[in-house]
Amino acid sequence: MTEERAKRKLSAVLSADVKGYSRLMGRDEAGTVDRLKEYRTLMTEVIQQYRGRVVDSPGDNILAEFASVVDATESAVKIQQELKNRNAELPIDSRMEFRIGINLGDVIEDGDRIYGDGVNIAARMESLAEAGAICISGTSYDQIKNKLNLGYKNLGENRVKNIAEPVRVYRVLMDPGSAGTVIDARRKHKKWMALAVVILIIAIGGLLNWYFFLHKSTQRQPALLEKMVLPLSDKPSIAVLPFDNLSGNPEQEYFSDGLTEEIITALSKTPKVFVIARHSAFIYKGKSVKVQKVGRELGVRYVLEGSVRKAGDKVRITAQLIDATTGKHLWAERYDRNLRDIFAIQDEITLAIIKAMQVELTKGEMADLTGRGTKNLDAYLKALQAQEQWWRMDKQGTLKAKQLALEAIAIDPRYGYPYAIVSWAHMMEVWLQSSESPKESMKLAVEAIQKALTLDESDYRIHIVLSNLYIMQGENDEAISSARRALELCPGGAFAHAVLGTALRYACRFSESVQFREQAIKLDPFPTALEFRNLALAYSRVGRYDDAIAEYKKALHMNPNDWAVHYGLAEAYAKLNRKEEARMAAEELLRARPNFSLNWLAETSVPMYAKECRSKINDDIEFLRKANVGLR
Repeated sequence: MTEERAKRKLSAVLSADVKGYSRLMGRDEAGTVDRLKEYRTLMTEVIQQYRGRVVDSPGDNILAEFASVVDATESAVKIQQELKNRNAELPIDSRMEFRIGINLGDVIEDGDRIYGDGVNIAARMESLAEAGAICISGTSYDQIKNKLNLGYKNLGENRVKNIAEPVRVYRVLMDPGSAGTVIDARRKHKKWMALAVVILIIAIGGLLNWYFFLHKSTQRQPALLEKMVLPLSDKPSIAVLPFDNLSGNPEQEYFSDGLTEEIITALSKTPKVFVIARHSAFIYKGKSVKVQKVGRELGVRYVLEGSVRKAGDKVRITAQLIDATTGKHLWAERYDRNLRDIFAIQDEITLAIIKAMQVELTKGEMADLTGRGTKNLDAYLKALQAQEQWWRMDKQGTLKAKQLALEAIAIDPRYGYPYAIVSWAHMMEVWLQSSESPKESMKLAVEAIQKALTLDESDYRIHIVLSNLYIMQGENDEAISSARRALELCPGGAFAHAVLGTALRYACRFSESVQFREQAIKLDPFPTALEFRNLALAYSRVGRYDDAIAEYKKALHMNPNDWAVHYGLAEAYAKLNRKEEARMAAEELLRARPNFSLNWLAETSVPMYAKECRSKINDDIEFLRKANVGLR
């Protein structure tokens, strides 16, 4: 992040999320998504009314920035009051309650995004708040204590994750009768403290008796397992949470994120382990979350968490593996090494996890886990930076990814993976319509991926890029072959399953496509909107239109302006003879893409399918034309 782009400033930051969101999703997924969309719209309107702006809204979280902490707090109170009124009309078990945290602190501004401790502390305040409540930091309280008609409860100093010093915490009391009061929750009478000590001693004795008498015969906690939102895999299952960047420099995020992804990839190379994909693991990035919650929401027994501090040529990495069903720490280690030892550290962590989960591997399988395309640290770091930009999946990220990958190639021309990133970037430029010459871009994409494959046939990511290239060229059998090779190299990879599902769909093998798409979602239960859309499309191709609509709605919640989702909904509704809903979806499609036409769709999409089913795809397009829902 350059000095020109990165600006430090003092801001009031509001962070909010839904209490019990996973429970609500498990009970009524479609209804929860619709209600979240409704409540998020309301919250955005209130935030703007109080001169704030929504910075980000991943999953069930909302992050907003204000110039004034008074505005931020008044906004939060208004939000909670409005949501309380709406929730009052709902059954208790269907109510969607937000918890809100506010902090006044220093933030780093990078374009439309903000980072830094100012944001992190707001998120920690949120995690300390109860459902329907607001917690604010001491810096916020100091500014508003005499300015608003509110009361406050002093919760004392709290140590929060990744913040060096304890943070003062106050709960906002919104009841009009509490206005002007400050309750100090820390005051305790000495006799109660003495009584507490006696009770504690008795409790410790009881716990020791319980441990020695009962714990040895109770290795698992069935009650926790019963609360799982997603069922546990019959394999050892793990989620690798994003390693915290403790370097104090947001520019080092690529390094901590890259380390996390490398460990996920390594573990995914063995079919004996069920590994949650990067995207779902990264929804917890920057959040203070209990591993038991992660385990329940992702359906895994084990959770790995850690931190990275990189300074000059030195690196400190901490990691710990926890059994999410019991909270028991199975393994922990701290590595203080030279940065050039990073490859060895990654391998040590991966093998330690495998051992702690009691997974037996052959020597060949262990060798597969530690394969890497370069020994040059500088080239590797450049590739990590390129990879970070790749995941943005937009024009600017694609351009930066290509530039950084070319820099990695200049450092180590024998490193295969950066060539694959270059190939992917050229394809993305065609897909995003940012290429001045699509034909030339595709030619360069072919050259780059051929070079990558020549240098490193063992990197599954290269085969994924190759499969996508074949799909774009309409070479269906080759696309399937490449995707299957990627899956052989990384049998636990959600990305490999997803790409194979896409290749099978374009080859008209629709039922098989559904199977691999569903497995991809199991490995990545909080996927991108694109993955929901692709699963919905697979369901449509086999006539499962109700299932398709459910998945399209999930995608729509994440990306309301995706014209392809509106098209898919229009088609599915029309197939079910729900013409009014099909007509509404068509209207939204034309609003998102005014120049859309069915003729254009037929010309661009049909040739990508195998010849034997192009007539079916054309028939589906013509069906929608004849359904008279407003598309021509």
